Amino acid sequence: MNLDKLTIDKIRKGLDAGDFSSEEITTAYLEQIKKDDTNSFISINEQAISEAKEADKKIKQGKASLFTGLPIAVKDVILVKGSQTTAGSKMLADYQATYTATAIQKLQKQSVVILGKTNCDEFAMGTSNENSAYGPVLNPRDKTRVPGGSSGGSAAAIAANLAPISLGTDTGGSVRQPAAFCGVVGLKPSYGRISRYGLIAMTSSLDQIGPFSNTVKDSAYLLQAMAGFDELDATSSRQEADDYIADIEKDVKSLRIGVPKEYFSDHLDKEIKQAIEAKIKVLEKEGFQIKQVSLPYTDYALAAYYLIVPAEVSSNLARYDGILYGLRPDKEMTLDHWYKTVRSQGFGAEVKRRIILGTFVLSAGYYDAYYKKAQKVRTLIKNDFAKAFDEVDVLLTPVTPSTAFKLGEKINDPLSLYLADIFTVGANIAGICGLAMPIAEDKDNLPIGLQLLAAPFKESNLFKLGNYIEKFTQLNKFK
Repeated sequence: MNLDKLTIDKIRKGLDAGDFSSEEITTAYLEQIKKDDTNSFISINEQAISEAKEADKKIKQGKASLFTGLPIAVKDVILVKGSQTTAGSKMLADYQATYTATAIQKLQKQSVVILGKTNCDEFAMGTSNENSAYGPVLNPRDKTRVPGGSSGGSAAAIAANLAPISLGTDTGGSVRQPAAFCGVVGLKPSYGRISRYGLIAMTSSLDQIGPFSNTVKDSAYLLQAMAGFDELDATSSRQEADDYIADIEKDVKSLRIGVPKEYFSDHLDKEIKQAIEAKIKVLEKEGFQIKQVSLPYTDYALAAYYLIVPAEVSSNLARYDGILYGLRPDKEMTLDHWYKTVRSQGFGAEVKRRIILGTFVLSAGYYDAYYKKAQKVRTLIKNDFAKAFDEVDVLLTPVTPSTAFKLGEKINDPLSLYLADIFTVGANIAGICGLAMPIAEDKDNLPIGLQLLAAPFKESNLFKLGNYIEKFTQLNKFK
């Protein structure tokens, strides 16, 4: 079975026509995963074939919906009842999830088939997927390079044809950046669009579950299935989701496009800049309204982000003490020794760095100087985007300052790794939505990504413009 770049529509058509069964396509993906050398998966779902057989029964009975029998991979920070859920950490090496995340439940109601759990940076902290306790993920496009992080396993799984669709999480670019590095589509929905219930919390005010896929339309399908209010997540929105699929080809040329000048600074690789500028020129020729806009507080976004994130990390990860959650030493010791042993042996270097930094910025005497100030900057950045979206409907920007870098190249330089998020963190700070999609390749044949940003709950605008660019790129009209 040819699994290359399969889409939801193609699989649905094949399943409904009887060209192949869910069991057959699930088996094909599982065999592909067994042969894989990118280290994209931490665990395989032992029930995958049983789930596929159940889906096949529904298809034969004429009870199939869009996702019935479709295989999917899930980042190992999202809970699926009964499955091992490690968050890429030794701390949760033996943890079996006792309930299922709402986003997964919505897909399971349509009888989706879960292939397994994908590798990720420990507790979703990282930009290269080199911080996993289960080893780094290799970029399928060049296995000497990183896939991006923290959802690197989910992005690599799509690029390596180990799954047709997958789920990741995006706290500061953890879906969009690996999507750009691996040459696939990645969506960061608006904050509150998808329930976070069942997502292991890293930074509760920024985390969002988001899909990876081979096409923009597939990301729209996945968001449609997972969006909506959840009474189990107080931060989920009650605003009704648009009909993304019905709208995807409507009035695309009425969209006003903005290009923020601050995103095209000297930090940006020349080949990425040229590729995006070429796309802008073609869109202008196609009749789109394009104007330059300004987001003046962009330079402060990364600094604010790396104060807010560690602060919330230090709070959220306090629960891993080896009593309710986490490693349990196998010998008796004092409580103080117990805590020290569990947290020093269970957490990796990046997690410890963020806990220490977060504890410091929240401590008496420093809270106002760092955390409170960062929250004020957050408001200014949010206002920046709100003003821009008064003038335009979609912002068009780079995703990353460079294409995928070499494994080990930056691992000992945390600041350099943090700078990989420079164009993505703003969307999380402001709570808006963003889409990353491949548009070109550099001289080393590495993917170059384009980022589209829209106001909160305006994902329809991302899908419309992304789908248009994708179709015309495939028709070579953008070259």
